Amino acid sequence: MNHKNITQVSEFLLRGFTSQPELQKLLFPFLLSMYLLALFGNVTIIWLIRSDTQLRQTPMYFFLSFLAVADLTFCSNIIPKALQNMVSEKKTISYNGCLTQIFFAILIGNADSYILASMAYDRFVAICRPLYYSTMMSYKRCLQLAAASWMIPFFHSLLYTFMMSRVEFCNPGEIPQFFCDLYPVLDVSCSETYTIDLVLMTEGVVEILGPFVLIIISYLFIFYTILKIPSAVAKRKAFSTCGSHICVVVMYFGGISFIYFKPNSTLSERKDTVAAIMFSLVTPMLNPFVYTLRNSEMKAAMKRVFKKHFH
Repeated sequence: MNHKNITQVSEFLLRGFTSQPELQKLLFPFLLSMYLLALFGNVTIIWLIRSDTQLRQTPMYFFLSFLAVADLTFCSNIIPKALQNMVSEKKTISYNGCLTQIFFAILIGNADSYILASMAYDRFVAICRPLYYSTMMSYKRCLQLAAASWMIPFFHSLLYTFMMSRVEFCNPGEIPQFFCDLYPVLDVSCSETYTIDLVLMTEGVVEILGPFVLIIISYLFIFYTILKIPSAVAKRKAFSTCGSHICVVVMYFGGISFIYFKPNSTLSERKDTVAAIMFSLVTPMLNPFVYTLRNSEMKAAMKRVFKKHFH
């Protein structure tokens, strides 16, 4: 390797959503509206759960408020900068800004999957161990699960951010994505990335698959228990309490697996961009609606809170 060609860059050029200026103009109001909708929906969920004692003391909604915080911060870490670059002549991000974006994307993205796993465990206890629910899902246990959901990804994220800070980059350092994500940033590196690639495909896959496997195991027990219920009405009621969570799990892990469970640079950049929009913007925007539209408890809480604050 010729080290004369290696320069430690001070900033990166972000390729953005598309290289066509006309399409950028069409996309900007559309993506801005989606981002504002994601902000509104998740802030509403947090406010509603924190304002209503009944919801606040229910483990499922306790975790849902943390999921809303994760969704809110995840899209806010990525989308504002991407929107700014869409209307700016200089479509760049500083080196430190890029590492910061990577750190928070990994931290919050993984926290999201651990919170979803905690919610699956809550459904498992509620349906498979109902007599022990109040002791197994005490407030202390909920706090422990919530703390673990943020602490494990924090150290995981710290590891990757440190490893990325040791990587050298080429000028002009153009990243084939609209934000700083591990694979696209590694694409523009000039130093050997074998170690970080190996860690990504081993520890990284375990980190993402761990919570997913816990969710699958929880739902195998849940479905087995539900199928043994003799009453059709009781079966429907049990299934309905899991419906929203299953929708969110499919949307979240679908987008994540499309990008991360593959060898580096084997998918087209356009497909990667679409998948990244799905998990960084579409999922955070849809989650509040998935959890409120078909949820009688959330609707009842909304009425109680509005009655209390606006009457």
